[in-house]
Amino acid sequence: MPQVVGVLTRRFGDFDAAEDAVQAALADSAEQWPRQGVPDNPRGWLVHVASRRMAEQVRSEQARRRREEAAAAREPADRHLAPPADEGIGGEGPSGRDDTLAMLFMCCHPALTRPSAIALTLRSVGGLTTAEIASAFMVPEPTMAQRISRAKQRISASQTGLALPGPAERNRRLASVLHVIYLVFNEGYTVSAGPRLQRVELSREAIRLGRLLHGLLPEECETAGLLALMLLTDARRSARTGPGGIPVPLAEQDRSLWDAEAIREGVDLVTAALAKGSVGPYQLQAAVAALHDEAATAEETDWPQILALYGLLERMTDNPVVSLNRAVAAAMAQGPEAGLAMLSDLAGDERVSDHHRFFAARAHLREMAGELGAARADYRAAAARTANGPERDHLITRAARIASADLPE
Repeated sequence: MPQVVGVLTRRFGDFDAAEDAVQAALADSAEQWPRQGVPDNPRGWLVHVASRRMAEQVRSEQARRRREEAAAAREPADRHLAPPADEGIGGEGPSGRDDTLAMLFMCCHPALTRPSAIALTLRSVGGLTTAEIASAFMVPEPTMAQRISRAKQRISASQTGLALPGPAERNRRLASVLHVIYLVFNEGYTVSAGPRLQRVELSREAIRLGRLLHGLLPEECETAGLLALMLLTDARRSARTGPGGIPVPLAEQDRSLWDAEAIREGVDLVTAALAKGSVGPYQLQAAVAALHDEAATAEETDWPQILALYGLLERMTDNPVVSLNRAVAAAMAQGPEAGLAMLSDLAGDERVSDHHRFFAARAHLREMAGELGAARADYRAAAARTANGPERDHLITRAARIASADLPE
């Protein structure tokens, strides 16, 4: 509950202790709510319980008392009192204040390395578990736990208050903030591990943060580009899964299920941003998503233009995933042999060559080229490398379908 952590951090001035108190309150809710029922305002209940815990800690520890007294000297006393459970909007405070965006910038503090800032924000704002973040960074869970713990300690030691930074500092942190929102969205759209394909609550939170950031910086083109990208991608969510939650490929989706309003909003955002002339990676990705969403059928997709956009994006980012997507676009625009040639060049890139997406893309292109045996092997290799259950089932099904089609009559 990042918004609850934000309320407590603002009131008590201790980010590390606030997160601990909220985790304890969540444990209390797991025990009490099944017996007593969910309160009318769950977030307000969590604020109240966590605030009470923090107040007890302040009274019992001298160091906490000193921090409380210093905070009390700086801010009105009513900012340090736990609110009633139904006060404010979702327990955000008397004014309905939402501290999530301030927390986002705080977690991207310059005292932290960029990987540490991203990991901390995914944990404290995105709500991901340490295990999920470790999986995303491809490091052991204990290593990630230590990294997050050190990051929290550095934030606390910096005595950074919970407030949005000034324009210069805001610009300094903006790239990390955008990247974190993008990662939260991606984790929600396709979960890195587990039995579900997607976590809708994470995608929605990322879009909410994107709206807040765009509202704060309406002239920032990449902020608009990221919001557009998330809206245009999330617009397809209802059509992404079939029976049992198995993924449905983009070309096979029922486009009547796509969210037309989200598509319109996303297209308007990216069109306006591109017209300003300052083009960045999120705008280019949003432009690709718009071309997919505006095609009435898969056959009408403007693959040559998508290929050109990926070419620009590849030169701008040196991102192997972009190169992977460009190879697929080349196959769709120029034939599978063109895409397979690009993938052959990528096979030596350690950043992507052992990733399940590389094998899945090559399997698809080999299937297009009629190389059914090699495609089947690649689908199986991709399935062995993904920790997402529905994705794995989809890949195994594709391999089995090829196997049955390849049987002698």
